[in-house]
Amino acid sequence: MADESAAPVHAANPPPELTDGSLYINRELSLLEFNRRVLAQAKDPSVPLLERLRFLTIFSSNLDEFFEIRVAGHKQSVALELSRVGPDMLGAREALRRISVVAHDLVDEQYRVLNEELLPALAAEGIAIIKRSTWTPRQQAWIARYFEEQVLPVLTPVALDPSHPFPNVQNKGLNLIVNLEGKDAFGRESGIAILSVPRCLPRLIALPEEISESPDCFVMIRSVIHAHVGQLFPGMTVLACHQFRVTRNSDLWVDEEEVDDLLSALQGELPGRRYGAAVRLEIADNCSPAIAELLLEQFGLSQDDIYQVHGPVNLHRMAGVLDLVTRPDLVYPPFVAGVPHKVVPQSDLFAAIRQGDVLLHHPFQSFAPVVELVRQAADDPAVLAIKQTVYRTGADSPIAKALVDAARSGKDVTAVIELRARFDEAANIRLATRLQEAGANVVYGVVGFKCHAKMLLIVRREGERIRRYVHLGTGNYHTRTARVYTDFSYLTCRDDITEDVHTLFMQLTGLGEVVEMNRLLQSPFTLHASLLRMIDAEAEAARAGKPARIIAKMNSLSESEVIRALYRASQAGVSIDLIVRGVCRLRPGIPGVSENIRVRSIVGRFLEHTRIYYFYAGGEEQVFGASADWMSRNLIRRVEACFPIADKVLQARTRSEGLDAYLLDNVYAWELRSDGSYIRCSPTGDEEPYSAQRLLLTTLSGG
Repeated sequence: MADESAAPVHAANPPPELTDGSLYINRELSLLEFNRRVLAQAKDPSVPLLERLRFLTIFSSNLDEFFEIRVAGHKQSVALELSRVGPDMLGAREALRRISVVAHDLVDEQYRVLNEELLPALAAEGIAIIKRSTWTPRQQAWIARYFEEQVLPVLTPVALDPSHPFPNVQNKGLNLIVNLEGKDAFGRESGIAILSVPRCLPRLIALPEEISESPDCFVMIRSVIHAHVGQLFPGMTVLACHQFRVTRNSDLWVDEEEVDDLLSALQGELPGRRYGAAVRLEIADNCSPAIAELLLEQFGLSQDDIYQVHGPVNLHRMAGVLDLVTRPDLVYPPFVAGVPHKVVPQSDLFAAIRQGDVLLHHPFQSFAPVVELVRQAADDPAVLAIKQTVYRTGADSPIAKALVDAARSGKDVTAVIELRARFDEAANIRLATRLQEAGANVVYGVVGFKCHAKMLLIVRREGERIRRYVHLGTGNYHTRTARVYTDFSYLTCRDDITEDVHTLFMQLTGLGEVVEMNRLLQSPFTLHASLLRMIDAEAEAARAGKPARIIAKMNSLSESEVIRALYRASQAGVSIDLIVRGVCRLRPGIPGVSENIRVRSIVGRFLEHTRIYYFYAGGEEQVFGASADWMSRNLIRRVEACFPIADKVLQARTRSEGLDAYLLDNVYAWELRSDGSYIRCSPTGDEEPYSAQRLLLTTLSGG
């Protein structure tokens, strides 16, 4: 049923024009607010202790990527004097200034949580990361031997002098800057040396049980080196030793229209990612102003770019604790993903899909049937061809193995591999090479358009008939992330949908004009316009006094035309609920503009990744799954697939599980306010705590 309770609220003053910059939240500041919500999970005492540490390291990794891509882009704009601004009308210089203020606040809070909450709580549970000042004599002796045998042989300090310029330190590498006094064997008095800690050394070292004062006792590699750094400079006095880390621009750029071989071009660019322009400097908080200034000058950074931290600069490396400690009582309880009876691994999946469409809700339900479908297709002599898009999969995944096996057995295998999937480029290059060697057709999509669609097409001979089977998903073909990301998988052999998927593959691999689809909406051709049309149709219905309703769930909402269409629909009286995990540039609750729009974000055990769109459509109720967020890049500059859930039972299930449950959440939900801040939801009055993720685990998993 549509929600008819919402009605337009007319403000005393005329509402602003929908192009007014004040109606839009800055994308980067919105992304920082998402990371504030991730950090909140590390502070939540209801979250198991080791999972709180995991959230802290996720926050750290997220912030790294934020600087590597988003901040780096703004710095490039400033350097090139580009005047481009977003709908919020915030220029790059002002955006960087505001980013610095918020990011410094978040980083300060991150280390406060580490030092005041997590480390004491871990120590109370017998998990200790011990500081140099607390090492016992026996521990000191063991660590000294470890340094001499395992660490010292691979260290290469570089003294700064005219013949030894400042080394080109790697992106996000751990480094030490050492102040020295005295002359070396050659009479040099540099006073400064740089030590880059090789990545072959473990960042977290477990101490033997016999010298540990707790069940799980660790030291950080930086502490081990710091304690013995004098051995690297015999005869000289170490005055000070401080850790530092540089974050660099990590976006790859390849002119696709100018290169003959995209794979080779990207292979050539990948090493440069380690040495891009510096965008952030992290140093120890006890580092002297002179050393800090030296490093800033060396990397061409300003005071806004320096982050002085009380703890490891490479805090994300503390995730190693999660791999080294076995404490089931301090992590989320395990669960077995559910498998609907009709698609259990030993079943004939082709027969199951012929009986009716299949919907799987990951990770509550297993991704194994999708993997098994590809495996069965590889082994089935009746299967003639397999076509699949690959955005993130993993070169050694079971799906990759099945595609290789299918190609080697003589089936026609086509893989559309997106080489430019950020930070997965190397893995995708390895997979492309492996498939090519097996005899598969490997293509890299369309020049200028990333292929982000998640599609699998299997062509099978059944008697005199050729039948096509399709998997469409909101997430990637990655078996590991399928255990921690929420996504939908849709399996069907409906002719209208399978024909559309075939057409889309033909567009990706061949040439030709745009072909009208039966049911699928696709970027960059029809999805954007269709969304605007469906939003406008709800607005028209509301103006006519008819029920109107929009619910949508996605990772990000930033495309200006879609936001303006939602504003117009709100002004018309449409009740709109948006579940946006990350970036949201729309401001809800503005009188006369968006008072009928509510925005919430869910941050919990699983990463919310599902894209679902619901429109009341005059009672016809249209429900779509999609690979696309409502962002310009997804709707205009990528190849995306948006698919209707045709079966009415599955349609109702998609809305219930993917939308309605999340609108009721009062445990892990955050509501966006018009000023761009978020407030966490909690039960009020007689309300019981309600978590969508917990409910779905209970109802869909296998226990």
